[in-house]
Order: sequence, then structure tokens, then C-alpha cells
Amino acid sequence: MLGGAMGAVLRYWISGLPYKIYVGVFPWGTLIVNLAGSFLIGFFWGLLGRENISTNTRSFLFIGLFGSFTTFSTFAFESLNLIRDGNIKYALINMLVSNLFGVLLVFAGFVLSKMILNIKL
Repeated sequence: MLGGAMGAVLRYWISGLPYKIYVGVFPWGTLIVNLAGSFLIGFFWGLLGRENISTNTRSFLFIGLFGSFTTFSTFAFESLNLIRDGNIKYALINMLVSNLFGVLLVFAGFVLSKMILNIKL
């Protein structure tokens, strides 16, 4: 519960920052938290591994903190709104970048953590 609360507050704070400097229809805030969260999930999974972390800590980090920090429902809602408002190009860019780079950043975080620990993949 604590991890979920912390992740939600971080998401709210960080996702609001781009809107202070960028005026437009593209959902930069959600994209940033989802991509950052993807990287962090991969990084901490590689750094801590399944065997080096308790079930409670794993739940706190990956379900609570990172699960509430990233937000698939907001991504889907914002993509739908872009389509509804006729911004098809931005909707497609949002969907492609979020999904493709999300997976790539999980992998990049995982690889970076292994490099830091000097462990071969």
C-alpha cells in the first residue's frame, strides 16, 4: 500500500512537469513516467534479481511503487482522446513510442544493472 501511494504521488508530480513548459495536445507527462518506469523496472529487476530480494520487497517495488508510477489506463485514455479529437498522428506516435520504447527501456535498465554488477547476461 505504501509503495502504491508513493508511486502515485511521484507519477502525479512528474507527469505534471512537462505541462508547465509545453503547451500542446501530446501527452508528454504520461509518456515520460511510463518510459522512466519501464527503465526502472528493468534496472531494479536486473540489480536485485528474484533470488536477492524478499517477496515483500519485490511486491513493494514492482507492484506498488513502479506499478502505480506507470499508468497504462491513462496512456490508453489519452490515446483514445487524441483519436477522438482528430489527432490520429499523435495517437499513433504515442502508442508506438510508448510500447516500443517501453520494452526497449526495460531491457536497457536490465542490461545496465548487469553491467554495474559486472554480471554476464
